[in-house]
Amino acid sequence: MNGKIKSIALLGEFTPSFPPHLATNAAIEHAKAAVGLDINADWVSTADIDQTLFERYAGLWVAPGSPYKNLDNTLAAIRYARENGIPCFGTCGGFQHMILEYARNVLGFKDAQHAEYDPYASNLFISQLTCSLAGRALPLTFEPGSRAAEIYGALSATEQYYCNFGINPEFIEILKQGPLRISGADVEGEIRVIEWPGHPFFIGTLFVPQARSTPEQPHPLVSAFLNAVANL
Repeated sequence: MNGKIKSIALLGEFTPSFPPHLATNAAIEHAKAAVGLDINADWVSTADIDQTLFERYAGLWVAPGSPYKNLDNTLAAIRYARENGIPCFGTCGGFQHMILEYARNVLGFKDAQHAEYDPYASNLFISQLTCSLAGRALPLTFEPGSRAAEIYGALSATEQYYCNFGINPEFIEILKQGPLRISGADVEGEIRVIEWPGHPFFIGTLFVPQARSTPEQPHPLVSAFLNAVANL
């Protein structure tokens, strides 16, 4: 893709009335304008993911708004990006599916599941939150030396949430046993940011960073993601 305008795929089922989707589009424009990047962004339904996805797109943003039309396609795309150094950003539902992909393909829980798809699954890595985070802005802290802390230039932040699902507390210790880095947590220690060590950009956030982006202050995670795509 060198010499061409690069493109990112926004994986999800675009809904014009869904605030996080509008915020995603806006945040990309904020970051592009601020750093002078020429990057296209296309919404791609998970039902339309095929083997040509990575011939057309240099990066993936797995967007809020699950359940997606095709769970297996989504996890396959995340896995390919993780294993092949393709920038991958997951927010809200995207974060949840990055956890699921990791549980299945790295930790070996082939039947790891998400409560939106199968609430009675035995290995329910993503479950309904006891207390919904939708519409709440909450503080979190970052692990010193993590990519997230480096991008923020700080060890704490306040971010906006839009979700009713998160990591099942029963599986937190199991998730911590593999190579995935837990780089951000809330005040109670609940996992809020994950990253894959040594990857150009593989970061998931349970919160919706795009909701806090403005033209004057583009969100640092969005800017870092687009820069990672531009620098491939």
